[in-house]
Amino acid sequence: MEYKDKCSLLSTDSKIKCEENKRKIIFNNSKRESVRKITVDGCQITDGVRCDYLIAHNKNEYFIELKGEDIKHAFEQLKNSINILGAKDCVKRICFVISSRSPLISAEIQNIRIQFKRKYKSDLIVKNNNFEVEL
Repeated sequence: MEYKDKCSLLSTDSKIKCEENKRKIIFNNSKRESVRKITVDGCQITDGVRCDYLIAHNKNEYFIELKGEDIKHAFEQLKNSINILGAKDCVKRICFVISSRSPLISAEIQNIRIQFKRKYKSDLIVKNNNFEVEL
């Protein structure tokens, strides 16, 4: 996938941050490898529903939606972004929803996780406010 230059930042920083409205996810890049951070919402994708960020590292993709409380809408944003930007040769794909609070019960989230795994070959992680991930 070709990313727009203005939407893409290549970094070897030890911490890659995505944050918005007090919600944040940090990717720890302890080996200081080359990581691409793509601003999806309003930049790489300007029409339709879309997630906030995509982190591309080697052949791994991390789709991120930083959300208030509308978790169900976050899932739609992630699905649409994967359909547009997801690489066919992706080795590992993980979707993250970082919300202010999750109103869904765990059984609903579990069913959606199964759907993401089957249809999008992606793990789905839902967390509140802040989260850290090792690359």
